[in-house]
Amino acid sequence: MSYKAYNNENLGFTTRQLHAGYNPAEHYRSKAVPVYQTAVFELGDYERCLRLFEYAEEGHSYVRFSNPTNQVLEKRISSLEGGSAAVTFSSGMAAISSTLLNLAHQGDEIIAVKTLYGGSTTLFQSLFPSYGITTRFVEDENDIESYRKLITDRTKAIYLECIGNPRINIIDIGEVSRLAHAYGIPVVIDNTFATPYLFRPFEHGADIACYSATKYLSGHGTVIAGIAVEKGDFPWLNGRFPEFDSFYKENVDLIGAEVLQREMFTKRLRMRYLTDLGGHMSPQTAFYVLQGMETLSLRMERHVKNAQAVAEFLSGHPRVLEVSYPGLSSSPYHALAEKYFPKGPGAMMAVRIRGGQPAALKVLERVEIFDYMVNVGDAKSLIVHPASSTHFGHTREEQQAAGVYEDTLRLSIGIEDAEDLIADLEQALK
Repeated sequence: MSYKAYNNENLGFTTRQLHAGYNPAEHYRSKAVPVYQTAVFELGDYERCLRLFEYAEEGHSYVRFSNPTNQVLEKRISSLEGGSAAVTFSSGMAAISSTLLNLAHQGDEIIAVKTLYGGSTTLFQSLFPSYGITTRFVEDENDIESYRKLITDRTKAIYLECIGNPRINIIDIGEVSRLAHAYGIPVVIDNTFATPYLFRPFEHGADIACYSATKYLSGHGTVIAGIAVEKGDFPWLNGRFPEFDSFYKENVDLIGAEVLQREMFTKRLRMRYLTDLGGHMSPQTAFYVLQGMETLSLRMERHVKNAQAVAEFLSGHPRVLEVSYPGLSSSPYHALAEKYFPKGPGAMMAVRIRGGQPAALKVLERVEIFDYMVNVGDAKSLIVHPASSTHFGHTREEQQAAGVYEDTLRLSIGIEDAEDLIADLEQALK
C-alpha cells in the first residue's frame, strides 16, 4: 500500500481538501474520517499520562482538550490555509474571542475596523471592556495613517475581515500587514467569507485566520463551528507579549523549541483557552465540516459565478439604489478584488432598495427562493435585513459605518441555477 496523499503538501487545493491530514492506516483503514464519539481516552500508564498532560506527547486524554476527528479537521484546514497549526472551536465567535484573549489582557488594546460583523463589534464594544481590553476603531479603513496613529505600546493585534460584513468592502491587507509587522504586531483576519480557496491571508501578511466554519467551509447550514489557524512564523518573543515569554519558558523543555517557534500561538490557545474555557467543537460537528470541505472548491466556483451574474442584474435594475459587490467594475474595491481575489470576491453582496425600508421589507416578503435567515455561506441562497438582525442594537451611526442602512438587504448567493435566482429577485422587485 503506497497511499501518501494525506501528507503531500505539493498536491493541488482540491486534492488536499479531500485527503490532507488523514491517514486511513491510523484509523483501522476507514476511508471516511471516523467520528470518535467518546468523552475520554485511555491514558495507558502513569508515564504516558504525564507526557499527555505536559503536552510533551501528541495524543488524546479528554475531549475538551482534543479529539482525533477534530485533529484531522485542524490538519486539513492548516494545509489548505498554508498554516502551521489550527484549533477547532464550538463557534466562530468562540474562535474569535479566544484568539483575541490569547493576545490581549487587562490594559491592552486592539485595533479594528468599523466594517465588521455585528457580533464582532459587540464583542469589542461590550464584552472586552469588562476584561480591561480596549478596542480602538480605525476612522478610515482605506487610509494606512488611520491605523498608524492608533498604535501604542499596548497594541496587541490589528483585526480585519477579508471582506467586510455587510459593506462587502476590501481592505489593502498587504499594506496593513506591513505596517503592523513594522511595530511587531500580528494581524488577525476573519476569512469566513472567502475561505482559503478564494483568499489565503497568510500569503499577504496575516498571522492568524479565524473562521465561522458554520458558513462556506461546512456549506450546508447544519452545524455551528469555528476554527483559528496560525501561520507559524510570527516572532512572539519580540518583547511585546510577556505572556508568551512566560509560556515559552514554562514549556520549551517539554514541547521543544522547534515546535514552539512554529506553533506558539495555537499551543497556548489550546492549553489556556480551549481547555480552560471549554469552547470545544464536538467530533460530530468536525465530521460534518470535513464532509462539507470535500466539495469546497467546487461550491465556491459556483457561488462566485452566480454572485457575479446576480450583481450585474441588480446593478442595472431601476428599483435598486446601490449594489455593493467588488466583482462589479463600478465598485470602489474592484482593483483590490482583482489584486487579492483573482478567483472572485466571494458570493456576499449588500443591496440598497429604492423606497427605503418599506420597499426593502416588501422584497423580503416576496422572494420565493431566497430564504429570510441570518446565516450566510449556505449552498442555498439567503437574504436578510441587517439593520433589524445582524446589526440590531447598534446606533444608526455605527450601522452606517458598517455599511448598514434601513434600505439595505444582505444577500448570500447560493449554488442554485443563476437564472432562477435572478427571476426570483426580478419578481420581488416589481
